[in-house]
Amino acid sequence: MTQTPVMPVHMQRVGFDPVDELARVRADEGVTRVVTPFGIPAWLVTRAQDVREVLSDPARFSNARTEFPLADLLHLSREEMAEQRAGQLLGLDPPEHTRLRRMLTPEFTVHQIRRLAPRIEAIVESHLDDLEREGPPADLVAGFALPIPSLIICELLGVPYSERAQFQQRTRRQLDMSVPLEELRTLRLESRAFMQAQVARAQAAPGEDLLGMLIREHGDDLGNDELVGIALLLLIAGHETTANMLGLGTLALLCHPDQLAAVRDDPASVGPAVEELLRWLSIVPAGILRTTTTEVTLAGHTIPAGELVAASLVAANRDPALVEDPGRFDITRGALGHLAFGHGVHHCLGAPLARMEMTTAFPALLRRFPHLALAVPFEEVDFRAHHFIYGLQSLPVTW
Repeated sequence: MTQTPVMPVHMQRVGFDPVDELARVRADEGVTRVVTPFGIPAWLVTRAQDVREVLSDPARFSNARTEFPLADLLHLSREEMAEQRAGQLLGLDPPEHTRLRRMLTPEFTVHQIRRLAPRIEAIVESHLDDLEREGPPADLVAGFALPIPSLIICELLGVPYSERAQFQQRTRRQLDMSVPLEELRTLRLESRAFMQAQVARAQAAPGEDLLGMLIREHGDDLGNDELVGIALLLLIAGHETTANMLGLGTLALLCHPDQLAAVRDDPASVGPAVEELLRWLSIVPAGILRTTTTEVTLAGHTIPAGELVAASLVAANRDPALVEDPGRFDITRGALGHLAFGHGVHHCLGAPLARMEMTTAFPALLRRFPHLALAVPFEEVDFRAHHFIYGLQSLPVTW
């Protein structure tokens, strides 16, 4: 029988909110010891200022020196670990991280993403048409939140959307920390084989998509494993994060009808609302584990070299030093330097795309269905309690 992991304090939620214990740690100690869901001890950093310090200093807080956390548990060989790390920007430090990111950055600038706006609008409207045709009640996760970013990232990368069901199911299971380790190993191998096939297809006939661009312009500088790693990271991050923001964000707006009305009726409210949803929900509760390269002091705590550090994004985004009354959802705040996309060299590459998808999808959904409402009591909404990315299993709605 599989034992459900005990989630560390920064990954526990009560509905939208982190548990009270996290606020107490932030106020009292600032830094504390935690055990990750797979039994690995780490130092948890909770204050916004300290979290920024960790995220902005790869020389002292290294991603590259952090061994793959499940390597021993999954019995990975050195070769398999090297394969897993290749192309994974989140597992690299400068200058190697800089080399790969520089190849991708031109495709994710605000200017470049704006060129996608008509296509994103068309994809959103098409899924709204499908919802309207099928009629209520509907699961907004399955019918709206998940397929929209999935289709967009598939088109951007050059991955056939017809194969979405298999990679969506695999990704969801891979990010579920209650999944047995043997299944996790199988899922990782299947995901890699899937993307190796996509890379081989693109190498044979490079298209006008992102994979084709990388092969045409950087094929001599990128190894096959790096291409696979980059594409896997973009595919997983590109649909799972935005999908959970669309689902959980819609629920948050339904629970705050006045602010929902502003997003629906006032175009000027949409951008600030998205930033507040990002801050308040913090669906990625923590950054990737980092390893100290030297002795460091944070919040008065001395952390030796060679220790794992987890930066709590959810605690930082709810820090009273960042924003007044941080537990209150208020879309009139606007952008306030939140840390939902991380910070420093690993700041989310796809942030402009995620913002474009959300600023398009939220008002379009609310305008199409002005009487949108939960189809079940709030207490029956199924949150994803054991996932690396917080969100909803489903969102039953009516209109």
